[in-house]
Amino acid sequence: MASRVMVRMAPALKGRRSPLTLTQAAVQRLKELQTNSAPEEQSKTLKIGIQGKGCSGNAYTLSWVAEPKKFDEKVTQDGVTVLIDSKALLTLIGTEMDWFEGKLASQFIFNNPNIKGACGCGESFLV
Repeated sequence: MASRVMVRMAPALKGRRSPLTLTQAAVQRLKELQTNSAPEEQSKTLKIGIQGKGCSGNAYTLSWVAEPKKFDEKVTQDGVTVLIDSKALLTLIGTEMDWFEGKLASQFIFNNPNIKGACGCGESFLV
């Protein structure tokens, strides 16, 4: 007795989207920061994380690191590489990182679709 095997075509695999996108202003600012830093600091990479603090519970952290940790996510766009802390990855999926420069403040801004609420000053958020 012959056995029958069914074969189905798998859907075409789609390219994996980056968990974080950078605006051109953010890319330009990160390039400036690396170019203007001391020679021994130029090999470091910006790492984005999330820390529990503020009135809404969470705040972004930015730090320069020499080596990524084992599960850090690496995002490369337009010649700039940024690391995402593994603990912050799910919170940051779909986020756009922008650079804002005004008369009173200059800062990175995160446009995060996962945020459910934020404090009045905009420093902390709730997911």
